[in-house]
Amino acid sequence: MAVISNGTTIIDAGAISVGGGKETLIKTATFTNASTVAFIDGTDNVVMDDTYHTYIFKCIDIHGNDDNGRWAFQVNTAGASGFNESCTSNFFNARRNHGDTYSILGAVTGYDQAQGTGYQNISDTGPADGSAERTHAGHLTIFNPSNTTFATQFMAEFSDAMSDDYMIHSYVSGYFDVAAAIDEVSFKSSAGTTSGIIKMYGIGS
Repeated sequence: MAVISNGTTIIDAGAISVGGGKETLIKTATFTNASTVAFIDGTDNVVMDDTYHTYIFKCIDIHGNDDNGRWAFQVNTAGASGFNESCTSNFFNARRNHGDTYSILGAVTGYDQAQGTGYQNISDTGPADGSAERTHAGHLTIFNPSNTTFATQFMAEFSDAMSDDYMIHSYVSGYFDVAAAIDEVSFKSSAGTTSGIIKMYGIGS
Protein backbone atom coordinates (compact mmCIF):
# COMPACT_ATOMS: atom_id res chain seq x y z
CA MET A 1 0.00 0.00 0.00
CA ALA A 2 1.30 3.44 -0.90
CA VAL A 3 1.43 6.34 1.55
CA ILE A 4 0.59 9.58 -0.25
CA SER A 5 0.84 13.10 1.17
CA ASN A 6 -0.54 16.07 -0.79
CA GLY A 7 -0.30 14.13 -4.03
CA THR A 8 3.29 12.93 -3.43
CA THR A 9 4.04 9.25 -2.85
CA ILE A 10 6.14 8.96 0.32
CA ILE A 11 6.19 5.16 0.77
CA ASP A 12 5.27 2.56 -1.85
CA ALA A 13 5.64 -1.22 -1.47
CA GLY A 14 7.86 -0.73 1.57
CA ALA A 15 10.27 1.68 -0.20
CA ILE A 16 10.68 5.28 0.92
CA SER A 17 10.76 7.92 -1.80
CA VAL A 18 13.57 10.40 -1.12
CA GLY A 19 13.23 12.46 -4.29
CA GLY A 20 10.22 14.56 -3.40
CA GLY A 21 11.20 17.93 -1.99
CA LYS A 22 14.85 17.02 -1.51
CA GLU A 23 17.51 19.54 -2.52
CA THR A 24 20.18 17.89 -4.66
CA LEU A 25 23.45 19.75 -5.11
CA ILE A 26 24.20 20.03 -8.82
CA LYS A 27 27.14 22.41 -9.03
CA THR A 28 29.35 24.63 -6.86
CA ALA A 29 30.95 27.58 -8.62
CA THR A 30 33.73 29.42 -6.79
CA PHE A 31 34.95 32.50 -8.64
CA THR A 32 37.30 35.48 -8.23
CA ASN A 33 37.03 38.81 -10.05
CA ALA A 34 34.54 37.36 -12.53
CA SER A 35 32.59 39.51 -14.98
CA THR A 36 29.87 36.82 -15.35
CA VAL A 37 29.11 33.40 -13.87
CA ALA A 38 26.94 31.11 -16.02
CA PHE A 39 25.17 27.80 -15.41
CA ILE A 40 24.45 26.09 -18.74
CA ASP A 41 22.65 22.77 -19.09
CA GLY A 42 24.98 20.06 -20.35
CA THR A 43 28.13 22.09 -19.70
CA ASP A 44 30.58 21.52 -16.85
CA ASN A 45 28.30 18.98 -15.11
CA VAL A 46 25.34 21.39 -14.95
CA VAL A 47 21.85 19.91 -15.24
CA MET A 48 18.99 22.31 -15.96
CA ASP A 49 16.22 20.34 -17.60
CA ASP A 50 13.12 18.44 -16.52
CA THR A 51 15.19 16.30 -14.15
CA TYR A 52 14.08 18.78 -11.46
CA HIS A 53 10.99 20.99 -11.30
CA THR A 54 12.63 23.75 -9.26
CA TYR A 55 16.17 25.15 -9.23
CA ILE A 56 17.74 27.13 -6.39
CA PHE A 57 20.93 29.17 -6.60
CA LYS A 58 22.44 29.95 -3.19
CA CYS A 59 24.81 32.91 -3.42
CA ILE A 60 27.39 33.07 -0.63
CA ASP A 61 29.72 35.98 0.23
CA ILE A 62 29.25 37.75 -3.11
CA HIS A 63 31.80 40.55 -2.97
CA GLY A 64 32.17 43.19 -5.68
CA ASN A 65 34.93 45.67 -6.43
CA ASP A 66 32.61 48.59 -7.23
CA ASP A 67 30.35 50.41 -4.74
CA ASN A 68 27.68 50.77 -7.44
CA GLY A 69 27.47 47.06 -8.19
CA ARG A 70 24.15 45.24 -7.83
CA TRP A 71 23.97 41.45 -8.12
CA ALA A 72 21.78 40.51 -11.07
CA PHE A 73 20.77 37.59 -13.30
CA GLN A 74 19.28 36.74 -16.69
CA VAL A 75 18.40 33.56 -18.60
CA ASN A 76 18.42 32.00 -22.03
CA THR A 77 15.80 29.70 -23.49
CA ALA A 78 17.02 26.49 -25.12
CA GLY A 79 19.02 27.35 -28.22
CA ALA A 80 19.02 31.09 -27.53
CA SER A 81 21.96 33.37 -26.74
CA GLY A 82 22.54 36.83 -25.33
CA PHE A 83 20.82 36.45 -21.93
CA ASN A 84 18.06 38.88 -22.84
CA GLU A 85 14.72 37.14 -22.29
CA SER A 86 11.66 39.30 -21.62
CA CYS A 87 11.18 39.86 -17.87
CA THR A 88 8.52 41.49 -15.68
CA SER A 89 9.46 41.94 -12.03
CA ASN A 90 8.86 43.64 -8.70
CA PHE A 91 11.61 44.72 -6.25
CA PHE A 92 11.28 46.01 -2.69
CA ASN A 93 13.47 46.06 0.38
CA ALA A 94 13.90 47.04 4.01
CA ARG A 95 16.97 48.88 5.27
CA ARG A 96 18.50 50.13 8.50
CA ASN A 97 21.83 51.75 9.35
CA HIS A 98 24.33 50.89 12.08
CA GLY A 99 23.42 53.90 14.17
CA ASP A 100 19.71 53.03 14.09
CA THR A 101 18.94 56.55 12.86
CA TYR A 102 17.42 55.52 9.54
CA SER A 103 15.09 52.71 8.47
CA ILE A 104 12.69 52.25 5.60
CA LEU A 105 10.56 49.62 3.87
CA GLY A 106 9.40 50.21 0.33
CA ALA A 107 9.42 49.49 -3.37
CA VAL A 108 12.50 50.23 -5.45
CA THR A 109 10.80 50.90 -8.76
CA GLY A 110 14.05 51.68 -10.53
CA TYR A 111 15.01 48.03 -10.17
CA ASP A 112 11.71 46.70 -11.61
CA GLN A 113 11.27 45.58 -15.18
CA ALA A 114 8.16 45.62 -17.39
CA GLN A 115 8.89 43.29 -20.30
CA GLY A 116 12.51 44.36 -20.04
CA THR A 117 15.38 42.35 -21.48
CA GLY A 118 18.19 43.47 -19.19
CA TYR A 119 19.71 41.63 -16.26
CA GLN A 120 17.31 41.62 -13.29
CA ASN A 121 18.70 43.11 -10.08
CA ILE A 122 18.31 40.73 -7.13
CA SER A 123 20.34 42.75 -4.60
CA ASP A 124 20.90 46.38 -3.78
CA THR A 125 24.20 48.22 -4.17
CA GLY A 126 27.35 48.28 -2.32
CA PRO A 127 29.49 45.48 -0.86
CA ALA A 128 32.79 46.92 -2.01
CA ASP A 129 35.05 49.75 -0.71
CA GLY A 130 37.82 47.21 -0.07
CA SER A 131 36.05 45.85 3.02
CA ALA A 132 36.03 42.05 3.03
CA GLU A 133 33.09 41.95 5.43
CA ARG A 134 30.75 43.68 2.95
CA THR A 135 28.90 41.07 0.90
CA HIS A 136 25.65 39.98 -0.72
CA ALA A 137 24.14 36.68 0.42
CA GLY A 138 20.88 35.08 -0.58
CA HIS A 139 19.06 32.75 -2.91
CA LEU A 140 17.30 32.76 -6.26
CA THR A 141 14.58 30.20 -7.01
CA ILE A 142 13.40 29.45 -10.56
CA PHE A 143 10.21 27.41 -10.84
CA ASN A 144 9.69 24.75 -13.52
CA PRO A 145 11.99 26.31 -16.14
CA SER A 146 11.59 23.33 -18.49
CA ASN A 147 7.89 23.96 -19.07
CA THR A 148 6.90 25.17 -22.52
CA THR A 149 3.33 26.26 -21.68
CA PHE A 150 3.52 28.86 -18.91
CA ALA A 151 5.69 31.87 -18.15
CA THR A 152 8.60 30.87 -15.90
CA GLN A 153 8.37 32.47 -12.45
CA PHE A 154 11.20 33.31 -10.06
CA MET A 155 11.72 34.68 -6.55
CA ALA A 156 14.84 35.98 -4.81
CA GLU A 157 15.69 37.10 -1.29
CA PHE A 158 19.01 38.72 -0.42
CA SER A 159 20.82 40.23 2.53
CA ASP A 160 23.07 43.12 1.52
CA ALA A 161 25.75 44.54 3.81
CA MET A 162 26.44 47.90 2.19
CA SER A 163 29.70 49.80 2.24
CA ASP A 164 28.14 52.84 3.95
CA ASP A 165 27.03 50.90 7.06
CA TYR A 166 23.53 49.99 5.89
CA MET A 167 21.92 46.57 6.18
CA ILE A 168 19.42 45.87 3.41
CA HIS A 169 16.98 42.97 3.03
CA SER A 170 15.87 42.72 -0.61
CA TYR A 171 12.89 40.82 -2.06
CA VAL A 172 12.34 40.25 -5.77
CA SER A 173 9.78 38.30 -7.76
CA GLY A 174 8.82 38.11 -11.40
CA TYR A 175 8.51 35.99 -14.50
CA PHE A 176 10.09 35.46 -17.88
CA ASP A 177 7.41 35.84 -20.53
CA VAL A 178 8.51 32.93 -22.69
CA ALA A 179 6.70 29.75 -23.72
CA ALA A 180 9.96 27.84 -24.06
CA ALA A 181 12.26 25.87 -21.79
CA ILE A 182 14.93 27.86 -19.95
CA ASP A 183 18.23 26.01 -19.65
CA GLU A 184 20.84 28.70 -18.95
CA VAL A 185 21.27 31.21 -16.10
CA SER A 186 23.86 33.97 -15.92
CA PHE A 187 24.85 36.11 -12.92
CA LYS A 188 26.86 39.31 -12.91
CA SER A 189 27.37 42.58 -11.08
CA SER A 190 25.90 45.71 -12.65
CA ALA A 191 29.32 47.34 -12.20
CA GLY A 192 32.80 45.88 -11.89
CA THR A 193 33.71 42.27 -11.20
CA THR A 194 32.69 39.93 -8.41
CA SER A 195 34.07 37.13 -6.24
CA GLY A 196 32.14 34.54 -4.25
CA ILE A 197 30.43 31.15 -4.29
CA ILE A 198 27.21 29.97 -5.94
CA LYS A 199 25.70 26.57 -5.19
CA MET A 200 23.09 25.28 -7.63
CA TYR A 201 20.47 22.83 -6.34
CA GLY A 202 17.60 20.95 -7.96
CA ILE A 203 14.38 19.90 -6.25
CA GLY A 204 12.63 16.83 -7.61
CA SER A 205 8.91 16.30 -7.86
